[in-house]
Amino acid sequence: MAQNTYLELSEDGGGAHKYYEVIVSGLDVTITYGRIGETGQTKTSTFATAEKALAAATKKIGEKTRKGYAPAVRGVRQRRAVSRRVIQSTRSTARQAPVLWRFASGAAAFGIFIDENRCWVGNQNGDVYTVTHGGEVTGRFRLPDGVKCIVADDFWIYAGADDGKVYDLSGKVPRVAYEIAEDVDIYWLDIDDGVLGVSDRGGRITTINHEDEFQWARSGAGDYAWMVRCDRDAVYHGHSKGVARYAAADGSPVWHTPTNGDVLFGWQERSSVYAGTSRGKVYRLGKADGAVEAVYTCDAAVFSCATAPDGRYVFAGDSSSSVYCFDQGGELLWKLATGCGSAFSMQFLDDRLYIVTTDGTLACIDASEQAIHAAQAGTVPVPLDVKAAAGLAAVEPTVTLEVAAQSDEGVVVECVREGDKLRVRVVSPGYESGWYVQFPKNVREAGARYLVDGVRSSGRGGFYRSYGEIKRLL
Repeated sequence: MAQNTYLELSEDGGGAHKYYEVIVSGLDVTITYGRIGETGQTKTSTFATAEKALAAATKKIGEKTRKGYAPAVRGVRQRRAVSRRVIQSTRSTARQAPVLWRFASGAAAFGIFIDENRCWVGNQNGDVYTVTHGGEVTGRFRLPDGVKCIVADDFWIYAGADDGKVYDLSGKVPRVAYEIAEDVDIYWLDIDDGVLGVSDRGGRITTINHEDEFQWARSGAGDYAWMVRCDRDAVYHGHSKGVARYAAADGSPVWHTPTNGDVLFGWQERSSVYAGTSRGKVYRLGKADGAVEAVYTCDAAVFSCATAPDGRYVFAGDSSSSVYCFDQGGELLWKLATGCGSAFSMQFLDDRLYIVTTDGTLACIDASEQAIHAAQAGTVPVPLDVKAAAGLAAVEPTVTLEVAAQSDEGVVVECVREGDKLRVRVVSPGYESGWYVQFPKNVREAGARYLVDGVRSSGRGGFYRSYGEIKRLL
């Protein structure tokens, strides 16, 4: 008869909400582990005798109980709750904006990131596409759940998903970089130098470091926290009662500024943060003291906002499928229709405003002065409808690694056990051996060595981040 041991670990405020199941059946030991409520991963090992199989299982169970796992009943704790932004998007009565191209991603889209090389869009089906600035689809990732947002930290790209995981999309294959606790109903994410900020439905703000370890959490004055922005010194948190600043190091409160309406989106520049609200306002607040520096007024609830560099122009998207442009002081310069739904997120780069919308479109709007003047007069280009190639394969997350026999090219890192934690350090010469490496937890194995394309030190020092492909060294 098979012997079954089922354990769970759920940490208050931290990143763990996992199960670990060990089944001994004759000579076989089957281990299944993963996030509570999910299928997880399974591995079966066969031993020479039933006694050795039982001893191996007992050892594994002992290791987990020493880490805090405890016996539980499967199904009592439930899978993470997922909040979707339920809104009504109406049709704009303004003139049409000059859309250069548009790409239908297939579902409502929150996630967007634009850099010099490409555009990223992530939707509620879990699809993440990369598109060139000219409108050519170049790649597709498929994550297990809907994408909440896409953020960048240096040249690392992360996608936060409704399954509670944050995926590193910087390589060819998505890897899990962070796992958010089950009791955190994620609304939005941001990241700075490896420190992840998470705002949630309950109005809390939680930070997690580069090792996927809980740092601190605070409860805000309101709930439904759709805004979090991180910089070197602080975390800025927007919720139903306004915007607050917390010290990045320990979460101590610095200031709180009330807003007229729930905060639905946030943006930041070097010295200011911007908060879009349900009452059609975008507030510019000074980072130092939270003082209101300017207010930008729209005609409906503001779902998203962005700025040109240093806040020279302020852009907003409302629930009526309109986009706005204001000067720095708050004067409205133009209002135009998207033609493809309300903008859930947006970003400006090189005279182009990129938006992702309620109908799942990634659209590129020509925001140059000449194009806007023409649009206000009723003349707009015919947009290019971008299509993904029929044979474009969707790359899914995996814990499978290629095996490399040699380490001639790349950097060698090693996984070591320190107490109840598995850490990764650089073995190759020329690096600080005492620094840890940000490395996917679900591929770590004590004593194993891995080959990565390279590692980079963080901006503040103290740890490295691996980049490129990961191979296991023999």
